[in-house]
Amino acid sequence: MSDLIFGDGAIRRQSLYGSSIENTYAGVLSFMRRTYSRDPSGADVVISGVPLDLATTFRPGARLGPAAVRAASVQLAELKPYPWGFDPFDDLAVIDYGDCWFDAHNPLTIHDSILNHARTILASGATMLTLGGDHYITYPLLKAHVEKFGAPLSLIHFDAHCDTWPDDVPESLNHGTMFYKAVKEGLIDPNTSVQVGIRTWNDDYLGINILDAPWVHANGPEATLQRILQIVGDRPTYLTFDIDCLDPAFAPGTGTPVAGGLSSAQALHIVRGMAPVNLVGMDVVEVSPPFDQSELTAIAAAHLAVDMLCVLRNRKLQRA
Repeated sequence: MSDLIFGDGAIRRQSLYGSSIENTYAGVLSFMRRTYSRDPSGADVVISGVPLDLATTFRPGARLGPAAVRAASVQLAELKPYPWGFDPFDDLAVIDYGDCWFDAHNPLTIHDSILNHARTILASGATMLTLGGDHYITYPLLKAHVEKFGAPLSLIHFDAHCDTWPDDVPESLNHGTMFYKAVKEGLIDPNTSVQVGIRTWNDDYLGINILDAPWVHANGPEATLQRILQIVGDRPTYLTFDIDCLDPAFAPGTGTPVAGGLSSAQALHIVRGMAPVNLVGMDVVEVSPPFDQSELTAIAAAHLAVDMLCVLRNRKLQRA
């Protein structure tokens, strides 16, 4: 019992492993009560936030997303995650790095601030799990991951929107054009990439495989998972989850909600099956707390992020 930390594990726990005993309604907040640290050495996974919403095209508020997802994660830190039945932090060293700092009043510097933030973390050898923030943040994150793992990466992209609308302005901030840039710049391979849950129109999806929301509803989450695994194979893959992939009934707190989306249960089933994927980085983005109801959206995002950690834990043990 003497080794247990009672309260404020985020600042009192010395080890990167293990969990602490917390009152879920109190204490210093970090994602899943992980140790707050700016030293990524020894960490398997580094969680950080990018509180940006200057690239939104409709409703703002995603700058408050990282804080909301951290707050929603506290109840999940109390017990072993379901349905896994293990504490991922017994085997996975995870820190909360805090948030990427950028000058919101100097927008043209934001891209490089996020890029350099990611470079610093990736240089340690840790895997990044990033909390957004609007979806633009995935563009500089992808660039940093390509520098680390080589081009092109495969992409697994959950979203209501394809985000491949044309944009040839290098410095533009737009959360609907990042993957147009990513394809055109060779950051991702469209033939081995897949977008899941799409339900908005684009005349040109740039060759990316589309499993739209009606396809998922008609074929089910297990068939969706198997198709994703077939598409990406064992290639280095970046996973990005825009919370508006979920139907607004499950995730009302987002910038551009679209009816007809996936349920939380469908999305969790698919993400939980990602252990065969060679995941090199991941993010959960577009939680906008001002439009949330009873923290539904933040809770869904926290569950997805925890399942991603459990997938990484299983991958670590498989490679050991």
